[in-house]
Parts: sequence; C-alpha cells; structure tokens
Amino acid sequence: MSATEKNTILLVNGPNLNLLGTREPAIYGHDTLADVEALARDTAAAHQLEVKAVQSNHEGVLIDAIHEARTQAAGIVINPGAFTHTSVAIADALAGVDLPVIEVHISNVHQREAFRHHSYVSPVASSIIIGAGINGYRLAVEQLAHLLGR
Repeated sequence: MSATEKNTILLVNGPNLNLLGTREPAIYGHDTLADVEALARDTAAAHQLEVKAVQSNHEGVLIDAIHEARTQAAGIVINPGAFTHTSVAIADALAGVDLPVIEVHISNVHQREAFRHHSYVSPVASSIIIGAGINGYRLAVEQLAHLLGR
C-alpha cells in the first residue's frame, strides 16, 4: 500500500508542547495540546484522513513513532519543539521513512533567539509552516492532504 492510499496522518509534538495553554502564553497562546489535536483531526476528516497523535518529551519515543509511521501513515505533521534545533536523530528518522513531512511551529522562530533559527528538520520537510499560531496545524494538514492528492 502506497503512502497516498493510507488514510492516517501522524501528528508529532515534541518536548514541552504538553504545556500548551499554560507555558508562555504570550508566545504560544492559550490553546491547549488537546485543542491542537482536535483542530488537526477536524481538518483531516474533511479530507477523509485520520490523525494519530503522539507527544513526548523524550526523543526516542518520537523516533519510534516516526519509524512506525513508515508502514502505518500517509504522511507526518511534526512540531519537534526544541528538538528542531538539536536532533539529527529525528531528522534522520524522518528522512528514513520516506513520507511527506510538514514541519510546523506555533511561533515565528525567526523573530526569536538566534539558536532557534536553525532547523535540522527543515531539509527533510516537504513544507514548513511557521508563526501561524495553532492555525499552522490546520495549514499543515491541508498541505499534507494536497501533497497526497486528497
């Protein structure tokens, strides 16, 4: 079964995104991770897609989920959190599964500290959505559906 024939999207959220709604609301807003997941599910459903969501503060858990997506998902929407700027391992896992990947960030990382300007994930991403708040997840699912021909 090819990626375009599968109807599951893996939604990956990295470290500290479990604190959405309470962590630095001036930067990340008041919406929660549950709100993000509901938005992604509702958007995916409009394209006859389902969402499997995973959030972890542990790199290996995220890598294992990405590896599983190789045979279970049509594509990946990922907000790697701080692992964006540090994890060659996550970038390698994404490259290794050969699925379309949409990288998303709630804040505009280019308006923030210099260390946030570099992403190890961006070179393996099909598209990147930055600074659109949680609406970026809706845009990411829409873009992934587009790439999948949905």
